[in-house]
Amino acid sequence: MTRIDWQEKKNLTMLTDFYEITMANGYFEHNLKDKIVYFDMFFRKIPDGGGFAIIAGVEQLIEYLKNLEFTEEDLDYLQDKALFSSEFIDYLRNFNFQCDVWAIKEGTPIFPGEPIVKVKGPVIQAQFIETMILLTINHQSLIATKANRIVRAAEGRAVLEFGSRRAQGYDGAILGARAAYIGGCVGTACTIADRDYDIPAAGTMAHSWVQLFDTELEAFKAYAKTYPENCVLLVDTYNVLKSGVPNAIRTFKEEVISRGYRPKGVRLDSGDIAYLSKEIRKMLDEAGLEDCEITASNSLDEYIIRELILQDAKVDSFGVGERLITSKSEPVFGGVYKLVALENEGKIIPKIKVSANVEKITTPGAKDLYRLYDRDTGKAMADLITIEGEDIDDTNPYELFNPLYTWKKKKITNFKAEKILTKIFDKGKCIYESPDVYSIREFCKKQINTLWEEVLRFEHPHKYYVDLSYDLWKIKDDLLNEHTIDK
Repeated sequence: MTRIDWQEKKNLTMLTDFYEITMANGYFEHNLKDKIVYFDMFFRKIPDGGGFAIIAGVEQLIEYLKNLEFTEEDLDYLQDKALFSSEFIDYLRNFNFQCDVWAIKEGTPIFPGEPIVKVKGPVIQAQFIETMILLTINHQSLIATKANRIVRAAEGRAVLEFGSRRAQGYDGAILGARAAYIGGCVGTACTIADRDYDIPAAGTMAHSWVQLFDTELEAFKAYAKTYPENCVLLVDTYNVLKSGVPNAIRTFKEEVISRGYRPKGVRLDSGDIAYLSKEIRKMLDEAGLEDCEITASNSLDEYIIRELILQDAKVDSFGVGERLITSKSEPVFGGVYKLVALENEGKIIPKIKVSANVEKITTPGAKDLYRLYDRDTGKAMADLITIEGEDIDDTNPYELFNPLYTWKKKKITNFKAEKILTKIFDKGKCIYESPDVYSIREFCKKQINTLWEEVLRFEHPHKYYVDLSYDLWKIKDDLLNEHTIDK
């Protein structure tokens, strides 16, 4: 199947905050355009009070950076603003992306405070890409994280993404479907996501199909004659138990089984799903249709699904729409992009942002990120942020300590340290090939299995440790002391 990349049809270079351009012009005017800087993207809070998030959107970030160029239309627009010099416009006309970029692989569990994307390069370029890095990674990470919560709540029952019509725009629908699949959904109702990303598309009928015919039975039979091998009937247009299910059973016997097929299922989109699903199950079983599955939809999320399962609802799969595709319970993934260092005559100079809000104080310097695994269980023990190039010797015991409450310490042994930031651009050239979305989904599943059950809890999950090496902590502490102002 030839993949069609819908993003190639659009020039996204100017999808940026205007201050990226005003600062770029300022850097140019002050002869700082070649100043090498380091930026980190990180986030501060896990949505829905969860124990972890999932990174997604790296493939789309790569596509954006590979196609970063200013068209004459872009340059004409900027010239018309009468804010920018002709020399700066010429610089943009000959723009050549030269940054190094690292990112955590898509599908990996991520935690607050750690760099999930890292950029090194000329300040104009590294600053200019801020908006698209945040837009791309924030959105898909949010939806992948929400989808995984819903999938885990379903306890092995299939979850399909049904949210296109309620998404925040067509990008939200297409890339939301991609992110939901990475998070564990088995398919989507979004056809273009199947065409472009090979995400299995699913769908049968709407209530309008049933309403179009003179009777519900006539509507069911017409559909079954067209799709006898994949017949799923929507049973709640009129009365679920008095007409919908009886008509579905009759249709299955007369139009599906009679042709040598087995009915696939019925879908319930309203009413008391727990009660109705139990009654539907009894009726199907009594009719000899024990293998006919029940799908439920209707404004579901992880909380409702958990309640349905606790009530022993006889639902085999869930179609989840608006509350997944918009992450309705917490619709913002608060990733930020901050300057953390610059180079001066080849020396890296750490930079810090200080705030009265402790959580907004940044961790300075060019950094590496390690995940520490227990060698016996394979479980992730902690993440460790270090100075770039700092070696972690996992053949000897290592002492972790809380960066805020430094007296809280733990010595770990028998562990394996793995760097989890992967270089994707080297001096502006892409050196990383994104896996297909199915491979990312399977990788995500394996990575989540490395987390302890306590981290996976929905309520009051264990706080996963993200610590600083002593050398990095010392740099941060020294800078904080340097910038402390007496009240």
